[in-house]
Amino acid sequence: MSPSVRTRRVRLIGASAFALLLLSSPVAAQSAAEPHDHSQHGPAQPSPPQQSPAQHNHSQHGASPEGQSAPPTSAPAPSGGAAHHHHTDHKADHRTEKKSKPSSKHGAHPTSHGAPSRTAHRGHGAPKPAAALHGGHGGTDHDGHGDHGMKGFLGPYPMMREGSGTSWLPDTTPHEGIMGKVGEWSTMWHAYLNLIYDNQGGPRGGEKTFVNGMVMGMAQRQFGDGTFGVRAMLAPDPFMGPSGYPLLLASGETADGKTHLIDRQHPHDLFMELAAIYSHKLSPNSSVFFYAGLPGEPALGPPTFMHRTSGVDNPEAPITHHWLDSTHITFGVLTAGLVLDNWKIEASAFRGREPDQYRFDIEAPKLDSASARLTWNPIRELSMQVSVGRIRSPESLNPDVNETRVTASATYTQPFGQDNLWSSTFAWGRKILSPGATLDGYLLETAVIFKKTYTLFARAERVAETELHEDVPGLDGRILTVNKLTVGGIYDFYRTEHVKFGIGGLVSTYALPSELTPVYGSNPTSGMVFARMKVM
Repeated sequence: MSPSVRTRRVRLIGASAFALLLLSSPVAAQSAAEPHDHSQHGPAQPSPPQQSPAQHNHSQHGASPEGQSAPPTSAPAPSGGAAHHHHTDHKADHRTEKKSKPSSKHGAHPTSHGAPSRTAHRGHGAPKPAAALHGGHGGTDHDGHGDHGMKGFLGPYPMMREGSGTSWLPDTTPHEGIMGKVGEWSTMWHAYLNLIYDNQGGPRGGEKTFVNGMVMGMAQRQFGDGTFGVRAMLAPDPFMGPSGYPLLLASGETADGKTHLIDRQHPHDLFMELAAIYSHKLSPNSSVFFYAGLPGEPALGPPTFMHRTSGVDNPEAPITHHWLDSTHITFGVLTAGLVLDNWKIEASAFRGREPDQYRFDIEAPKLDSASARLTWNPIRELSMQVSVGRIRSPESLNPDVNETRVTASATYTQPFGQDNLWSSTFAWGRKILSPGATLDGYLLETAVIFKKTYTLFARAERVAETELHEDVPGLDGRILTVNKLTVGGIYDFYRTEHVKFGIGGLVSTYALPSELTPVYGSNPTSGMVFARMKVM
């Protein structure tokens, strides 16, 4: 079979898989079973009328600042339907419930992770600090477990803590996802798609209209003290073409197997993650876990930019991507780790070579590289990690060059007011090329979301580069430091229970060394305008 025929067949298979994942979403099935709405309830009565477990919904099943525990339940968790709900603030009802012990007829969900929690009825509880917006793998707007039992894949802690791969986020990270139940399996899926017009300034700039984003689904079930789960994540990026989209100062990977992609962001593969996870609880706050992905993400770097609350609303990739989190699509990953309360230590074996230019296929696995990561969440609002990896021959165009990568990062996510959120990430990455130079990259990004509707974001980056000017006479081999600042925003103008639509834009400016002025111009400015659809 010729390569062109093979490529066409693989693209057809990839497109079909992407379409099937979209069409198989549980939204249609859930619309047939509307949950009972308590949002219009008045003050709680001392003896509320009896309701069936299927009618009664709860929120905030995770840890609460007051540390009060929910009473045990004899009622099973409801099945089917979505776990993403809007909550109404009734402070008087909340005070009434604090004074009276909830009736067992209401079937409060038990806290299975060993963390203290309070059960608050929808429409009766105080406003929850972490309203559901977006973030890592998803979940619900509950502060712990969803209505369908979805919890942490790696250990006995709230689902909100989990980012991409086996990384952690702050426990206050909001999540969006549509929950379901299929037999013994708890399921969740979410998605977002951006339609973007991109115009990069200066002599090396360009323009393009394209779509990026992701669709992600997951399922898990319990086996005694163990949890088994699977995850799949797909991207529409390959349909933008092998050369990706214009992005000044970006570098990494190839479009044709012959030349580096310079000032362009490569498309991500159709299959971004196909992974299985098993964890075994050792105590109420500790566990061991095992992760396998083809593709998957090793224990190296911060959570990927598209899973960070501070970065997900910015539709362009960071130029520090290949200093921090470029291994998020790795064809062949095995990870083992230990969770001890708010600490996690883990190690991975994985394939060092980055994905090739054929974005619709699944490449052969190979375990020739290794990494280790230590993560600590000292408080609910903060997650920090340090990691190191030895990556064998990451670039196909420079196969004799190996890389040692060291990263450190901190993410802080703080809800404030009513339905407002602020999240920021600082990250540093160092690439030690052998043979070659040692190159540092820095990232500081932040996002503020007001009333789940208005988002402002910014990202500042500083990178030591050699690839941008490797074809410029007199500059080949020199290390030059470049800087970029991006600011932007999104207005979500239409929102339903499961989908929201927004429009946004961003502007980027640069600070470049004088040696690059003939190449990039004296003051290039770039921008994007975009429309976004997000499934919650």
